[in-house]
Amino acid sequence: MLLDPEECQLVLVDCQQRMLPALSDGPAVLANAVRLAQVARLLEVPAWGTEHNAQGLGPTDPALAPLLGRVVPKMSFSAVEPLLPRLRPPARESQGNARSLPKHLRKPAEPATEPRSSIVLAGCETHVCVLQTALELLDEEFEVWVVTDACGSRTERNRDAAFDRLAGAGCELVTTEMVAFEWLRSADHPLFREVLALVK
Repeated sequence: MLLDPEECQLVLVDCQQRMLPALSDGPAVLANAVRLAQVARLLEVPAWGTEHNAQGLGPTDPALAPLLGRVVPKMSFSAVEPLLPRLRPPARESQGNARSLPKHLRKPAEPATEPRSSIVLAGCETHVCVLQTALELLDEEFEVWVVTDACGSRTERNRDAAFDRLAGAGCELVTTEMVAFEWLRSADHPLFREVLALVK
């Protein structure tokens, strides 16, 4: 099963200014998160960010923030509750004078646009916020693809334990380049050269 850009959304969890320097391999995590967001923008994949306790951990890193469609604040470790209305929009209310009609004459609410059911997930810290977000997304019946080289924890042991648990729970573990080239599928893609320049 390959990633399809038309079925994907990118979620970057808590890539915040005060968090990143504390991570093992923080600069590489940020660089790969930025690459993912740039590729997502080129290929029109919706990209979301979260900020955990921004008062204490600071805002999203300025290299990343402008590339995200929206950054959602949170205090819970999992990002699912604040993000779910964006990841899976509710059905639209019917238009017109529906309230004045008897129920049997009202038009049913229009279904929301088909949700993009594959979540490409990365961020900080892998064993806390990324892990809890991924497990709750699985509970919500999304497919979850965790980008290992764009995830970080303060220790490699915590990060690697999280990857083991995520794989066991049913997440797909991928890398930034795997995502980019699966979204492209072919060197014939009109944006191949731009994406190649980003990942090289």
